[in-house]
Amino acid sequence: MMNDTNEFRRELKENLVDWLQLMDKTADDIKDDEPLFKTGLGLDSLDAVEIVVLMQRKYGIPQSEVENKREIFATFATLADFIAAKRTK
Repeated sequence: MMNDTNEFRRELKENLVDWLQLMDKTADDIKDDEPLFKTGLGLDSLDAVEIVVLMQRKYGIPQSEVENKREIFATFATLADFIAAKRTK
């Protein structure tokens, strides 16, 4: 199970770098317990919208599952755990 979690997190990190076009980042730069926004990875509100679209298209999570759930965007780990639990693809 732990290996599956690690593999999924690695895949998600690679997808985020690609989807958000983080030219100066690699999957290895994304730390599980680091904030996604401001400090940490330094994402902004437009990136949050892109992450929601990624969740819909790549993982089959409807927008209604994400609305008003800012806490899932706290760190990479909270985002990854949410997607892993809700994904349909």
